Amino acid sequence: MKTPMVDIGRCSLCLGCVEICPTVFRLNQAVGYIEVIHLDRYPEPEVDEAIKLCPEDCLGWEAEP
Repeated sequence: MKTPMVDIGRCSLCLGCVEICPTVFRLNQAVGYIEVIHLDRYPEPEVDEAIKLCPEDCLGWEAEP
């Protein structure tokens, strides 16, 4: 299964990914970074759109084992 990932070191917290794909990405306000919500299956078209539109190029898919 493909799993989305966020490079929090490059993320500017623009929240574009949250806006495009709120079922997968959310802002963890307690620690101040974007996190991936654990799902059994991720909506690939929506995640791909968020990856494509990320201004910091900090979203992607983790390599499958």
